[in-house]
This record gives sequence, C-alpha cells and structure tokens, in this order.
Amino acid sequence: MSESSNQAEPRYAVGVDYGTNSVRALVADCRDGCEVAAAVFDYPTGEAGVIVDAKDPNLARQNPADYVAGFDASVAGAVKAAAEVDPEFSPERVVGLGVDTTGSTPIPVDKDGTPLAMHEQFRDNPGAQAWLWKDHTAHAEAAEITEKAEQHPDGYLRKCGGTYSSEWYWSKILRCRRAYPEVFEAAYAWVELCDFVPGWVTGNLDPHTMARSVCAAGHKAMYHPEWGGLPSEDFLASLDPALVPLRGRYASEALACDRKTGGLTEAVAEATGLRAGLPVAVGAFDAHHGAVGSGVGPGTLVKIMGTSTCDIMVAPGSQELADIPGVCGIVPGSVVPGMFGIEAGQSAVGDLFNWAVSHFTPAKYGEGGEAHQKLTEEAEQLAPGASGLLALDWNNGNRTVLVDPRLGGLLVGQTLHTTAAEHYRALIEATAFGALAIIQRIEEYGVAVESVIACGGIAEKNPMAMQIYADVCDRPMRVSRASQTCALGAAIFGAVVGGAHPDTSAAQAAMTGALDREYRPDPAAVATYRKLYGLYRQLHDAFGGVADPPEALGHVMKELIALREAARGESS
Repeated sequence: MSESSNQAEPRYAVGVDYGTNSVRALVADCRDGCEVAAAVFDYPTGEAGVIVDAKDPNLARQNPADYVAGFDASVAGAVKAAAEVDPEFSPERVVGLGVDTTGSTPIPVDKDGTPLAMHEQFRDNPGAQAWLWKDHTAHAEAAEITEKAEQHPDGYLRKCGGTYSSEWYWSKILRCRRAYPEVFEAAYAWVELCDFVPGWVTGNLDPHTMARSVCAAGHKAMYHPEWGGLPSEDFLASLDPALVPLRGRYASEALACDRKTGGLTEAVAEATGLRAGLPVAVGAFDAHHGAVGSGVGPGTLVKIMGTSTCDIMVAPGSQELADIPGVCGIVPGSVVPGMFGIEAGQSAVGDLFNWAVSHFTPAKYGEGGEAHQKLTEEAEQLAPGASGLLALDWNNGNRTVLVDPRLGGLLVGQTLHTTAAEHYRALIEATAFGALAIIQRIEEYGVAVESVIACGGIAEKNPMAMQIYADVCDRPMRVSRASQTCALGAAIFGAVVGGAHPDTSAAQAAMTGALDREYRPDPAAVATYRKLYGLYRQLHDAFGGVADPPEALGHVMKELIALREAARGESS
C-alpha cells in the first residue's frame, strides 16, 4: 500500500464511465479502491441508447442530451447510495471526479460548444448527433485519409498503426461534410465526448480553450508532439479545404488525465449532491481508464472485454519504441502520464457471442443470459479441436491488425451434425486467436507481453472463455478485482487531481489489484491451439488481403477434420 493511502480520514473519488448503452457513476474509496456505491442511467434515445438506421447497418449515433441527463442522474444516484451504505461517507469527503467515455465519439457543436442536436433545428438530424465509436459510415473517407497520409512527408499515420479507421475523428467529420453539408456548415467545431463531458460539468465548452484529452487526440485525431499537434493545414486542405478552420478551433496542447480541467459548476453540484468547485480531471477513453483501473504496467497487457475488446499496454517514456503497424496508436501520456500508451483491439467480442445466441441458438437453450449459460456449459465439455470448426472474428470488421471495417465473419468446417455449442465455442476461440494476433504484432516490434489482465463481464463471468484465452495465447491470465474498472480508472484520476495521491502510479498501487485466481495455460490445449492458430492465420491473411502470394486454402478443411478426429479419439 502506498504512503498516500495511509490516511487518517477517509477520502473518496467519483468515476463516471460513459459506455455504449448507459452511463455509470462509481464512488470509490481513495485508500484502497473499494467500490462503495454505483448508479447506472440507461440512455433513453434509440435502440438501447443507439440511434440506428435500418437502411444502413454502418450507422450508429447517440443523442448528446442523454449524456447530460446521464451525468446528473448517475452521479446523484451513486452519491445517495454511498451515503446509505457507508457511514464514513459524505459528499464533503469527495476530493475529485474523473470521466471516461467511448471513442472516437465526436460531436458537432456551435461556437459556444453546445451540441447542434440540442438545437431544435437539428434535433432529429442524424448528422448532428454524436457519432458513436462503432459508426462505420466513414469507411471510404478513412481509406482516403490513409492514402493521403501515406504520401505526406510527416508520416501522420506512423504513430497510429499505418491505417486510418472509419471509427476515428477526421474520417467521421469528413463524412459529415459530404453526407450532411447543412450540419457541417452549422458546426463551429467538433469535440470528443470525453472532452465534452468535463467541459460541460465545469462550465468551459469554448472549443478554443476546453481541455482536450491527449488520449483522444493522439489515438484518433493524428495528434502528436513530433509534428506540432494536429495534422497541418496543408494536409487537411488536401482532404477538403473546409476542414482547415477546425484545426484552429482545437486547443494547441492536448493534456494527460492527471491534469485538472476545472471545478464543478454550481448547477451541476446542486444536481448531483457534490460540492461546487470539486476538481474534475481531463477525460479519456473508457478502455484506457479501464487499463489504469486494472493496474496496467510495463509488460502487462490489459484486455477490456465487452461488446468489443480494447487491448492496452504502457511502456516507459524513456524507452525507444518502434512504430507498430496496425495498432490504434502509440501516444505519450494517453494511459499513464509519463509513459507511452499502446492501444489495439477487436471490433466484436461480446457482440459476436450475443449475435450467435440471438440468431442461431435453438429454443431449447432459452434466451439471453440463460442461453449463454447453457451454451457455455455444453461447450466446456468439448476438447480443443473437437468441433472441427474454425472461425474468423470479423463480424464487425477488423480493428487490429488489419484495420479494415469492410471485412466479414467466416465459419469453416460445418457439418450436418454441428451443434450450437460447437458454433459458440468456435466463435470464442476465434476471438482468442484474434487476441493472439495482436500480441504477436506488438511483440514483433519489441514490446514484450509477459502477462495479461482481463476485465469486464466476460472476464468475470465466463471461466471457460478465460481458459481458452490462456491456452490460445499461452500466457497466464488474471482478472481485475474491480468489477467496474473503467469507472475505477476515472476515479483514480479524480483522486490524483483531488490530492488524495501524489501521482497516478501511487494511486494505482493503493486502489487496484487482481483476483487470486489465475488461468494458466494447459500444455495439451496449447499444442492443439497452436495448430489451429496456424490455420487461422492462413485464413486471416488470405481473406484479409495481406497474403503475398495469395494463400491456397484447399487443405484447411481436411486439417480441421484431422484435428477433430484426433481430439475425439476417432480413426480416419
């Protein structure tokens, strides 16, 4: 335990975590990270909080008004609950507040920083809403940005994997310019959700001066100190001259999360039950704060396993790092101040499992959580390779290492006897193979992955999945002891800006940890999965368009049959 955690009087911090479907507020004890109380607000707009379009499966937007209502309701609920369960708690003992959000989720705003969707004129315009992280409508613009950046001498994509994504800041803005010109013309600036929320609650929404997160800027907007911040006006003009003014409406310096962005306004304090002036930390993306809340450090990769998966690592700021193709950024200070933050991830994990349950599961398994549980129990009885199946985990595109949203899923080896449980396990294995591809890419460029800490619902509730990941990746897997690691990471930065701990590392030492259980690789399973992974990489490279020359795949089904027969003890 750090010296800073040895406090005579308890102090608390609040972490506010904006997810895809809801916002959660957490009250944490600064002494040990204990999760005192939490409250959740489900976004009321759209389908489970997401505005969708039946004609365009790539579209995913959100109503910014939900973010404002969600902050007040969730924080007030958590503060009230904390007072009810902890006799030592009082709002006066809350020292600071931190925020994390999805990203890249940029919002078009007016000159005062108010989202356009909050104006009557644009209330029902999809282009004026927040462009949620998983909106892929800008895939053509992302390809164009990649092509132009490859030709630019400053090499703007060197620090974010070499390929720009449709999920990211500039591609979405350029898409708005073309698809919603009336919105683009009305927007004075664009702000990330993780910058908007701290700005809103501290009363600084001026696009010129509001605190901009280096996490969002560096990983999604091609910001880097090496070339003076955002890409040059010349580069933006090569995409569209209309983008050029936006560069000047963005703070010149992007900040790490141990910096204070301001204090709570009187109105927000009254709505939440906290004190006015409470220090608020610079915001960041949920996965990065989840890594902090899981105790990320050099050599340890943190997997935030939810609807999608984000993989986060850090490396000392003094270390010489090579540029890593396919990752989502290598950014100074984006995770832990003073260290490089490395981000990668997979576009569908929990979403992929839910898709299988929703569309391909017989009625006898039930629905929702019941079906997941029954499929897991049945799939757990299968030996590695026994299904004869092999899948690609690209049902929502590939985020890392191919960075291609226009890829789809694949399932090879089905027979008339293939069961729902075999299908389910094959998809879990596919996401584990995708995880290993990320680990290998990071290690190929000199960053060792010695161990893995996982967090999120899958990590906590599905031991079978965790064992599969340990076997496929051939590394020990631990699970964060915090059930709300993203919110805890936000609270850690609230504790730092509030003075409860001197820096992020001290706060992590006091407030984070892992569960006692460790998933260790099983040598027999490792051997089988090594063979299956070899076949997975052949499919991965062939259908991902990176095999040169193109891979001949006629042997894959036969090898899957051989592995199936060996796993079942059958003779060919």
